[in-house]
Amino acid sequence: MRRAIFCFIVGLMAAIFATDAAAQLPSVKLKDTKGRVVDASTLSNDGKPFAISLFATWCKPCLRELKAIADVYPDWQDETGMKMYIISIDDAQNTNKVKPLVDSEGWEYEVLLDANSDFMRALGVQAVPHAIVCDGNGKIVYSHSGYTDGSESEIIKAVRKAAKK
Repeated sequence: MRRAIFCFIVGLMAAIFATDAAAQLPSVKLKDTKGRVVDASTLSNDGKPFAISLFATWCKPCLRELKAIADVYPDWQDETGMKMYIISIDDAQNTNKVKPLVDSEGWEYEVLLDANSDFMRALGVQAVPHAIVCDGNGKIVYSHSGYTDGSESEIIKAVRKAAKK
């Protein structure tokens, strides 16, 4: 009986994850670094895959991930035509730190701000860094929390797979 319950729960969790993985981005209002409002559900890349990294300026693993991606981002763009959005969850008092950080690092990413963490909550994300890959139709095809050296390779694998569809 316990085994049956365990299998049911594992199956249910797999079904929930599979459903979430094919979900559209939620309609949440974000801002760009110039203060313009952007609806997250409208993020796109002209029919090509794109990635999103939720981060914070104070998060060391987030910064390591973004630096690692920056090293290979031009190659990823050449290969797949992908675009990278980074969405800061820094609170309203600290959003003024985001643009100087991005500029000082020379990052070529599209930068958005989620000062109230509404986007993060709408996705059910608990912690940063959190990476998402969307296919050319804006459907989430990959989602992962945390960062260890080299795990950015999982992002490009998901982008490559989405680019083939």
